[in-house]
Amino acid sequence: MRLQRTEPAVTTYSSKASEPKPWHPDPAAGTGLEAGLRMLDGRSILITGGTGSFGRRFVETVMRHAAPRRVIIFSRDEFKQYEMQQRMPADWAPTLRYFIGDVRDRERLELAMRGVDFCVHAAALKHVPAAEYNPMECIHTNVYGAENVVRAALSMGVRRVVALSTDKAANPINLYGASKLASDKIFIAANNLSGALDTRFAVVRYGNVVGSRGSVVPLFRKMIANGADHLPVTDERMTRFWITLQHGVDFVLSCFAMMQGGEIFVPKIPSMRIADLARAMAPDLPQKIVGIRPGEKLHEVMITEDDSRQTYELADRYVIEPAFTFWQHAPYERLNARPVADGFRYASDGNDDWLDGERLRDLLAEAP
Repeated sequence: MRLQRTEPAVTTYSSKASEPKPWHPDPAAGTGLEAGLRMLDGRSILITGGTGSFGRRFVETVMRHAAPRRVIIFSRDEFKQYEMQQRMPADWAPTLRYFIGDVRDRERLELAMRGVDFCVHAAALKHVPAAEYNPMECIHTNVYGAENVVRAALSMGVRRVVALSTDKAANPINLYGASKLASDKIFIAANNLSGALDTRFAVVRYGNVVGSRGSVVPLFRKMIANGADHLPVTDERMTRFWITLQHGVDFVLSCFAMMQGGEIFVPKIPSMRIADLARAMAPDLPQKIVGIRPGEKLHEVMITEDDSRQTYELADRYVIEPAFTFWQHAPYERLNARPVADGFRYASDGNDDWLDGERLRDLLAEAP
């Protein structure tokens, strides 16, 4: 189920919400985007890295289509928080909280998570070359930061935590991917620490977000606007998974409704060649092959052959189930989940869904 991107009238949500509705931990009891939104009604939500591209769109979507009690934007950049605050409708001010902090600081996270029901962990150092040059900083944010989020969520009794991952975490060849793989493992294993607590953790793994900071779309747009005589392409064979910002937000919300704890959710999304992207954005500009950078892959993978033994397919996603002795598969059976073939590999070059020129242009139109 996808949300229609109409612009409804802004509703004022009181900070004094009605009594929250009970929710169902069984995925089959209520799934999809609408179920995820309804779970947030009357609840408190915190998003780390809340001033990033994903965080801003997540907050806007939740505020327009749910009735949360509080939405806490947790990030370390005061100026970005100020900018975000200025852009948000004034009617949302009673519900929004701007909390300056760093995921490296567990005590600060615990303060921010008091009374929080749901957490989305979007904070990360994501730039591949920067991570290679500053490896310790990458580890402190992406790995130790993940541990801090887990410990704070357990200490404060947060009920559901969804951590954002990346296709680069599958068979990683760069430090960023390796750090996100470690982060994924931390969040999945955290379900073993919950004990009698209701806290559950899951991971969402998807590909490149069209138009996000640091992606190739803003780079190409800037070069085109500045009158470039060509567009640089690393390799004409290179492929990537692509997802729009809104699709990513909607997918995360749907995972809140579906998760039991321990899953890695992977959306079914299209692939595209970087050369085709450049051609769609600037049909008349020649392309210059500049070569693959250190730490880059020719093609990205979201599900490896080794993960296929624990992967199940639904209509709009794959679910990599955890190897927990206490794991219950029955709820996914009721959703008609079926196992993928042994040796299955979900890679950008072997995808069944490819973007053509028209779909590329539609996708680019959604980019911020």
